[in-house]
Amino acid sequence: MSQKEIPYKIYLEESEMPTAWYNLRADMKNKPAPLLNAATHERMTAEELAGVFCEELIRQELDDQNPYYEIPKAIRDFYKMYRPSPLVRAYCLEEKLQTPAKIYYKFEGNNTSGSHKLNSAIAQAYYAKQQGLTGVTTETGAGQWGTALSMACSYFGLDCKVYMVKCSYEQKPFRREVMRTYGASVTPSPSMETAVGRKILAEHPGTGGSLGCAISEAVEKASQTEGYRYVLGSVLNQVMLHQSIIGLETKTAMDKYGIKPDVIIGCAGGGSNLGGLIAPFMGEKVRGEADYRFIAVEPASCPSFTRGVYAYDYCDTGMVCPLSKMYTLGSGFMPAANHSGGLRYHGMNSTLSQLYADGLMEAVSVKQTDVFAAAEDFARVEGILPAPESSHAIRVAIDEAMKCKETGEEKTILFGLTGTGYFDMLAYEKFHDGKMTDYIPTDEEIRKNFDKLPKVQ
Repeated sequence: MSQKEIPYKIYLEESEMPTAWYNLRADMKNKPAPLLNAATHERMTAEELAGVFCEELIRQELDDQNPYYEIPKAIRDFYKMYRPSPLVRAYCLEEKLQTPAKIYYKFEGNNTSGSHKLNSAIAQAYYAKQQGLTGVTTETGAGQWGTALSMACSYFGLDCKVYMVKCSYEQKPFRREVMRTYGASVTPSPSMETAVGRKILAEHPGTGGSLGCAISEAVEKASQTEGYRYVLGSVLNQVMLHQSIIGLETKTAMDKYGIKPDVIIGCAGGGSNLGGLIAPFMGEKVRGEADYRFIAVEPASCPSFTRGVYAYDYCDTGMVCPLSKMYTLGSGFMPAANHSGGLRYHGMNSTLSQLYADGLMEAVSVKQTDVFAAAEDFARVEGILPAPESSHAIRVAIDEAMKCKETGEEKTILFGLTGTGYFDMLAYEKFHDGKMTDYIPTDEEIRKNFDKLPKVQ
């Protein structure tokens, strides 16, 4: 099929939706390192995790052998409200850039939560309900995960307790109110509600918080509340499993029109959207069936891939969670209060970390003002106001397209547009008023946290 026949938006039929999630770990030659008990440094067992996570989610988290998990009918029925999501050919952006590159993006912002987060939120709420739980606790950065989880919990009649990173709580009041509309309680983190929150506030007075702080509080609350479990919107392998629906739909749509991407780009905080987008393509690469170039894009203010170390570390600032081997800046790293709240996490998913360590994926970091410049350019020609997180991928997609313009190469570029920015207008206001700054941590600021990494043999 010629390129002229490819529509602006490619929609799959409902019958073409995936019926199973794809577990990339099953096809990896080098498996990601296991979670370890923080006290004993022994491999975490399902029994040890049962006090924090839902039983079925534990099974998914620990499984690196089964390539597919059937999506329960109740979840597939919910997905039909907003899926399949469109794969869009960015014709207008291509024209503006005058590039020979062909640019596609998978748009995940066509639901009330405004992002891809609902793909995993509904799954985790479903399994919590199936287990007979009363409610769940969680953290949220930019608020997209908290919004998605509040929607999912409302759908299944579960209580939802959200700890929202304090600087995002203050920057995004309307996102907070959407969560409350769906029945969730929202607390700025770190807070005085938990022992770990009080400890963090004592050590870092006036801090704007971090995802690591909020995770610690949510885990403590869940472990001390009867009938509750903790659920997480990124970082964990179970979340990447659920988010694989993004890549599966994308690959089906591209295969349908005979399109093969050369470069696949996603923003990277904890890894959920990047991992979900690349999953089936990376599966082909690790099986030796095809080759692609993968680029993870992270903020220069929180550069875990590009400036972190690959080591076992705590998944949270309060050091109450298991140890995960990942690219990390240290669990005590406190990111600057930038506007990409969903990317303000000190570490990276263990599967993506293994792929990066094996040289199967690249990573770049970009400055905040450059990200918003790209977001503005995109919004003016493509008609969607992108979330700050997604705009990191837009920045590098534009950069790659401009390289094609210089060389004359007709590469096909795919990136994930995983959320909208309509609750991020304070950030856009600061950018337009010239008040946005680019904070990049010094080597000394980063190195001081490496000394505090757990000593794992």
